[in-house]
Amino acid sequence: MEARRLAIICSHIRPGLVPGTTRLAPVSRSNCHSCLNSKQWPSGSDEGNSQNGCVFCKIIRGESPAFKLYEDDVCLCILDTNPLSSGSYQLLQQHFSFLSRTEKNREIRKLLLQVVAAMCSKVPFISSAIMKATGSDSFNLLVNNGTAAGQVIFHTHIHIIPRKALDSLWASEGLRRRPLNLDREASRLADRVREQLSLSENSKNSKGEGSGLTEN
Repeated sequence: MEARRLAIICSHIRPGLVPGTTRLAPVSRSNCHSCLNSKQWPSGSDEGNSQNGCVFCKIIRGESPAFKLYEDDVCLCILDTNPLSSGSYQLLQQHFSFLSRTEKNREIRKLLLQVVAAMCSKVPFISSAIMKATGSDSFNLLVNNGTAAGQVIFHTHIHIIPRKALDSLWASEGLRRRPLNLDREASRLADRVREQLSLSENSKNSKGEGSGLTEN
C-alpha cells in the first residue's frame, strides 16, 4: 500500500510528458478560497495543517504542474496521470481529507456539504465531455474514502472513469455476488443503518441545525 501511495503521489508531483510535447499545460492559481491558509480555518479543524503538504493542494495553488481540464470557484478537474482508464479526477478546491469525516465544527460541516453538492452538479457536464473525447459510452463515478477503500491522497476527490464494453477493467466484474439473507441479515443491516441515521438527525435537531442538506 505504501509503495502504491508513493508511486501515485510522485506521478502527480512530476507527471510525465505526452509524446510530441515539450512542456505541461499550465495550471493557473485559483482565484477562489481554495486551500486556505491554516490560520484561516475555523477553530477545531485539523485540515489547515493537512493541506500544507498535500499534492492536490499544490496543484490547485499552481505550485505543481498538471493537465487542467476545467476549473471554477468550487472544483478543479485534472487529467489523471496514473489512470485505470484514460479519465480524470474532479477535485474539491477546498481541502477536506475525507468525504464522510465527522466534523464537530458546524461552519466546516456546512461548507463541506455545499462544495460536495456543487462538485457533483458538474459531473454530467464533465463526464459527457470525457466520454466524447475518449470514445466511451459509459463511466464509473468513484470515491475512495479512507485507507481500506484505497484512498492514497487524502484530499477528497472523485474519479471519473470512462468505460467501454468488455474492457474488463474491474476484476470484481467476474466475481459472484452473495445474496443477503432477506429474513435476518438484510433486516438487521437495514435496522442498524436506520438507527445511525436517526441518531444523526436527532443530534442535529437537538442543536437546532436541522437537515444539513437544506442549509443555506
